[in-house]
Amino acid sequence: MQIEIEHADLGYGKRVILHNVSLKAETGQTICLLGKNGAGKTTLFKSLLGILPVIAGSVRINGSDISKLNRMEFARLVAYVPQARILPFPFSVREVVLFGRTPHLSPFSVPGKEDRRIMEECLEMLHIAHLGNRTFTRLSGGEQQMVIIARALAQQPAFIIMDEPTSSLDFGNQTQVISKVNELKRQSLGIIMATHSPDQVFMCDADVAIVHDGKLWKQGYCNEIITEEVLREVYKVDVTISDIGRYTGQPRRICVPNIR
Repeated sequence: MQIEIEHADLGYGKRVILHNVSLKAETGQTICLLGKNGAGKTTLFKSLLGILPVIAGSVRINGSDISKLNRMEFARLVAYVPQARILPFPFSVREVVLFGRTPHLSPFSVPGKEDRRIMEECLEMLHIAHLGNRTFTRLSGGEQQMVIIARALAQQPAFIIMDEPTSSLDFGNQTQVISKVNELKRQSLGIIMATHSPDQVFMCDADVAIVHDGKLWKQGYCNEIITEEVLREVYKVDVTISDIGRYTGQPRRICVPNIR
């Protein structure tokens, strides 16, 4: 399955933020969006989610224009993990994850035995079943993020869109979230994730799309696209990219800012 933006102008009303955007994501693939603050990553996400109608061009899932899908149909295909994790009421973890079953319920119906089985399965998948009876608002930031990812999984989507899923998390929780992103990719989900960290793109061994100067400036496999020159152009900082772990069987690239 694939989701595709084709020759699209994206923005608000008639004000174009990103010009002539083309991007294709497939299940079993991770695409990371890089770009400085205000570059247009949020605009791109809102367009992918159908919140913003495209000014020109199209957004399609398996050839079907998303504007032709109702919200329930769309939610069965695409789940969203936002930055903000605040919920207005003190729901339990199980209740929060069960909300993910809403797209599969008919009007005025309540979750049944199968919905609860899927909810429990998602908790187990992310190794947070022990949190099931805890109050969501009393969890740590990392625990809350895992619950929101579990809620997205409960939708049983083909794609998950993540808006900076590691923001405000400590180093350990950031690593745990990235590890889960890689696990979901191996389970044939499609992941589109915004991040401010080139290192995370390398950790995901992902394809990358760089939002810069009003367009998708560069796209492709991270090791080919993310270079010292590209990062200098986008972020205006000097960076050294190094390969580590070449003798351990797990080579990976890292970015080291040249701070004076």
